[in-house]
Amino acid sequence: MGDGAGVYTSVSRMRLDLLLIRRNPGMSRRKAQDVIEKGQVSVDGERVREPGRDVPETAAVAFDPNRKALPKARSTLPVLHEDEHVIVVDKPAGLLSVPSAPGLDEDTVLARVQDYARRLKPHAGYAERVHRLDRDTTGALAFALSREARSGLIETFRAHRIERRYLAIVEGEPVGERGTIDAPVRDAWVSGRRGVARPGEAAQPARTHWVLRERLPGAALLEVELETGRQHQVRAHLAHAGLPILGDPVYGRPWYGRPLAQRPMLHAAELAFAHPITGERVHARSSLPADFEATLAALRKGRLAQRPRPPARLAEHERARVDSTRARGKGERTRGGGSGARGAKAARGSGGARGSGGARGSGGARGSGGARGGGGARGGGGARGGGAPSSQRRRRQA
Repeated sequence: MGDGAGVYTSVSRMRLDLLLIRRNPGMSRRKAQDVIEKGQVSVDGERVREPGRDVPETAAVAFDPNRKALPKARSTLPVLHEDEHVIVVDKPAGLLSVPSAPGLDEDTVLARVQDYARRLKPHAGYAERVHRLDRDTTGALAFALSREARSGLIETFRAHRIERRYLAIVEGEPVGERGTIDAPVRDAWVSGRRGVARPGEAAQPARTHWVLRERLPGAALLEVELETGRQHQVRAHLAHAGLPILGDPVYGRPWYGRPLAQRPMLHAAELAFAHPITGERVHARSSLPADFEATLAALRKGRLAQRPRPPARLAEHERARVDSTRARGKGERTRGGGSGARGAKAARGSGGARGSGGARGSGGARGSGGARGGGGARGGGGARGGGAPSSQRRRRQA
């Protein structure tokens, strides 16, 4: 019954949108999904807004094009991939992936996806996390839309059967065109940061591959691929290799005056994995955000070379800190062996001679000595180093 209201009884179990098309031969797939999402179709007297719902063979399906349309359920975030079981969204900077502590009512990507799922399926909406991105990292972030999918995705991520590619703007000049940083990331947080483990420290194996995409004056654009997925792995590894991410307030180099980047220039550009239900390949790509593009444009004009110099007293503190960390690095290389030596070797092999010996990734040097907080500019040794427990918790989510 073409465009008029009609009641149909299904003869086999199938998707609701396909059943609607069968009963309305002139209706396109997009049209069928649209009228279902608008709430103009009922199943057994109940309005259904999910085009993919399986309809029992005895169900009565009613389509009324004259029924007032309901607002369509739309995600408040750009969607890179979506099906019944998996959704991949484009995360903006400044938004937490998940709450900073259980039970907190915070605006997060997870909360927005859960709200979207409830509006899409009022009686059976489900959305849960499977991985996360740091607060100021942008790009592709996946969530499960069914319990079956979540268990499969968690196993996929745990087994590292995923492809994660990032783009990062780093300070420094990489030696060579590509490299691998093979250095364990310590379990403990020191002064609100992770880092490459010293010999004897509890740690998890971590490996990061990078490829040079563009050389810039005093900087570089790298494509980074994770073989493992430790928290803060990209940021800690690149800093350890002497290539800290531009704009990183925790692992990066201090910036005096107006910063060139307002956040760490790290973007999750690609995410690929086997679908947990169908086995088909899911491949989501995220375009560079505007601030990332603007930073690249500024660097191409040589803006990094115009970096303001620190006051004389802070410069002395910085030289003392560098001398101290270099001395510790030499001591570790002299003792040899252990995971720290392996990490230093990997960093040098990847073109990061500046970070050899773990000087950048270990010891929490950046939170002490005043180079970061000297003269009270950043809150002194207490605010950055000792800190209140609440500030450390916030920094772990950063």
